[in-house]
Amino acid sequence: MDVDRILSDYADYLRIDLRLSSNTVDAYKRGCGDFLNYVNSRTESLASITASDITSYISDRQTADPEDVLSSRTISRILSSLRSFFNYLVTEKIRDDNPAKSVDMPKLDKKLPEVLSIEDVDKFLALIDIEQPAGLRDRALFELIYSCGLRVSEAVTLSFGSLFLKEGLVRVRGKGEKDRFIPLGGEVTYWLERYIDEGRPAMVKKSDTGGMLFLNYRGQPLTRKGMWKRFRQIAAKTGVDAKIHTLRHSFATHLLQGGADLRSVQELLGHTDISTTQIYTHLSREDLKNSHRQFHPRG
Repeated sequence: MDVDRILSDYADYLRIDLRLSSNTVDAYKRGCGDFLNYVNSRTESLASITASDITSYISDRQTADPEDVLSSRTISRILSSLRSFFNYLVTEKIRDDNPAKSVDMPKLDKKLPEVLSIEDVDKFLALIDIEQPAGLRDRALFELIYSCGLRVSEAVTLSFGSLFLKEGLVRVRGKGEKDRFIPLGGEVTYWLERYIDEGRPAMVKKSDTGGMLFLNYRGQPLTRKGMWKRFRQIAAKTGVDAKIHTLRHSFATHLLQGGADLRSVQELLGHTDISTTQIYTHLSREDLKNSHRQFHPRG
């Protein structure tokens, strides 16, 4: 079984035919690659793989390290990637069936996203040191993620051509290579302009920036890893317990708490299915319950 060739063809299918994002393609390819390497020594062809091979793979992964048991979400991700892979094989007439569909998905506990209060967001942003060019970048970057509800991947790939400051809009390329336009408020526009005028020129070196908006200290496009590192450093300094994605969750929750309708929040977040957005309404209900318990005499 030529695993490398199979995975390369599958990745092309995901990227070209299904138009999935690079991050999704890499995750699916990696998940399927681990499975194919596992079954390569015990089966002769893709057509002979069974549902039992899949359950054995998951079982062996579960027992390989007692201290690193697979979570339900990890198992779901594995099965999702395998279902997609075998669908591809059926499409290519390499198989007649999808054995992954015979393996039940684990039940997932609905976990409410972590959200910062408006005060904590203000505290985090206000304590960023803006005396240095990198500080102006960080202020503009994290203000943008919170003010527009961007994913990390969306923020890190923004180019100058995506900004329409006079019109008060930013064009974001989300999952599935789909574009959406998000309004820019006055606060984020102010910090973007300061970064562009004062911070970024001092960070540009001789190397080509590729037109990317956010740069690192070497003058190259900022990476996801670099962004996470800066966020952790600032969060530790300010005492805010959060991850970058918490800013996106906070964006959605604060909009709903302020009276925005669910459909508008769905559009701003770039969710294909409104049920994905509805988790933030559950979070708002939890806030209501907490307020009732705290303030009502019968709470």
